[in-house]
Amino acid sequence: MSEATIDPKWAAKQQKAFSKDRANRIARNSVTSMDVMAAARDVTAMRSYTDTYGISIPKTGDITNQRQSGRCWMFAAFNVLRQEAIKFLDVDTFEFSQAYGMFYDKLEKVNSTLEYIIETTNKPADDRLVQTLLTEGIGDGGYYPFAMNLVKKYGLVPKSAMPETACSKNSDQMDGRINRLFRKDAALLRKAAADGATLDELHATKQKMLGDFYKILSVCLGEPPIKFDFEMKVGKDCKADAKKLFPVEPGENNAPQPAEGSAAKSSAKAGKNLAKDVDKGDKKDEKGAQILRDLNITPLQFAKRYCNVNVDAFVSLVSIPGSKFPYGTVYRVKYVDSVLGGLKARFLNVAPEVLEAATIASLKAGHPVAMACDVMQEFPRRIQDFNYVLSTDTVDFNGLFGVDFDMDRTSMIDHYETCLTHAMTFQGVELGKDGKAKQWRIENSWGKDAGKDGYLIMSADWFRLYGGESDVRREYVSEELLKLWDDETKDVEVDPWSGMGYALGGYGRE
Repeated sequence: MSEATIDPKWAAKQQKAFSKDRANRIARNSVTSMDVMAAARDVTAMRSYTDTYGISIPKTGDITNQRQSGRCWMFAAFNVLRQEAIKFLDVDTFEFSQAYGMFYDKLEKVNSTLEYIIETTNKPADDRLVQTLLTEGIGDGGYYPFAMNLVKKYGLVPKSAMPETACSKNSDQMDGRINRLFRKDAALLRKAAADGATLDELHATKQKMLGDFYKILSVCLGEPPIKFDFEMKVGKDCKADAKKLFPVEPGENNAPQPAEGSAAKSSAKAGKNLAKDVDKGDKKDEKGAQILRDLNITPLQFAKRYCNVNVDAFVSLVSIPGSKFPYGTVYRVKYVDSVLGGLKARFLNVAPEVLEAATIASLKAGHPVAMACDVMQEFPRRIQDFNYVLSTDTVDFNGLFGVDFDMDRTSMIDHYETCLTHAMTFQGVELGKDGKAKQWRIENSWGKDAGKDGYLIMSADWFRLYGGESDVRREYVSEELLKLWDDETKDVEVDPWSGMGYALGGYGRE
């Protein structure tokens, strides 16, 4: 029999040898009854990890929940930004509307991807780029700069101004309708181009098409507010305009005067109940608490007043040690930018110790950091105990199977074994005697019942092997690296399906 085929006699010998080995029988019985991860867990190693951190953000807010949607990148970014609102308002928790961000993210993705379709009308439908645009272009995934672009262009609103809906919690059915219409419109644009339509005519047709997508999003997510009344209970140290702050006490004398517009008048009338806490997520009720009422405010005004962060002043640091990807280089993923004319999907590749030092400096200064990693690698998410520990020594696949699965990070990157699939937020770090990270405190967006009250413990060695991104403020990056970051003419462009494009998550994290 040819050596290129499997000989049934060889397989029979393997079966006999397997059954004779005591370790094989134990592994088989364990895995077939409780699945791989539960059988491979090392409880002794798991219980050695404790949720203690020498550096930790004191107020992180209630754990958020992206539900069955691919908005992790938006939740991670907004969880960073809300830290500024929490401090400004002097509250224990706060949450921006993820549905509001999702609305405009989808609209911008439709617009940009239809533009890419117009740009590629000279290519056949089965061209790899066209095929990728048709299959990946309108997904839920994204990157940190996607969120910054949305804030810069559309602002922010509190969750109470545009709450979650069935379609934001589980986006499959909405995405199905959007993708169907997108592919229909892509076909129409390609046909029009083949029939001789000019570029101006194609752009005009695309603009008309956007109206239908706006309707779909409004039906599924509700209409995004143009103006709204921001009312909530805040702490005594709230830094808002004093004219908009009213003490919590009996009586109606502190009700605000109506601003112009019916919505504002209605809000002022409702404001007579001064003790009402409009934002139920807030837990402030200590002496000196106040009611903040900012009426008839736009989302851009809200973002500037209550989360005044320079969204341009961040650097996306990654550590991707593939053999073809030198450090000290900025890589830009082509054909994924959602907001045309905004911040691009760019990533500065650095050594892991550089990325970690910038992250630690940010946390020491009280600033959480958005991050990304390959979250399902050696993650015992569905076991009963210690389902919040991400470490390389807590899940023993090698011992369970008697097979060596070990790969170094460079080999995994080069051979498509790992990529940055999920975004979360650094909220703390425990340092060793050498001043380097021992373990990280990670805020997830899977709800408070996932992990340890919504948090994960991530060992430093796990992050170095399966992590590799931190989106940090410019002040924590060296001048030398900032020069590289600021000179976009030296960016190395990569396709989403290339080695670097795949390692960065292709069309974004979900």
